[in-house]
Amino acid sequence: MEVTKASDKDFEDLLANNEKVIVKYYAGWCGSCRLIAPKFNKLAGLEENEQVTFLSVDAENSPKARSLAKVNNLPFFAGFKNGELVEGFPSSKIEAVEELIKKL
Repeated sequence: MEVTKASDKDFEDLLANNEKVIVKYYAGWCGSCRLIAPKFNKLAGLEENEQVTFLSVDAENSPKARSLAKVNNLPFFAGFKNGELVEGFPSSKIEAVEELIKKL
């Protein structure tokens, strides 16, 4: 599955309509965000993750989506299950995201 770009406009609908969601919050100026993006995209494409929806949210332009996960640093990853935040954390390590997927 591909990573879907989301914004405040569609974020809550995407959470409501997908059971398991992993969100990557980023900003255009964030070097670590750019470095982890290809790894995040690869993770989204793995067959074992086909039941998970992957979203990418520009944290600077989506304050409502950012506040739902309590984003405090970038890149920031959040896992939602049935619309509820399971966990969120800043990280530039894809292994941390893999562990978050397992918690969903």
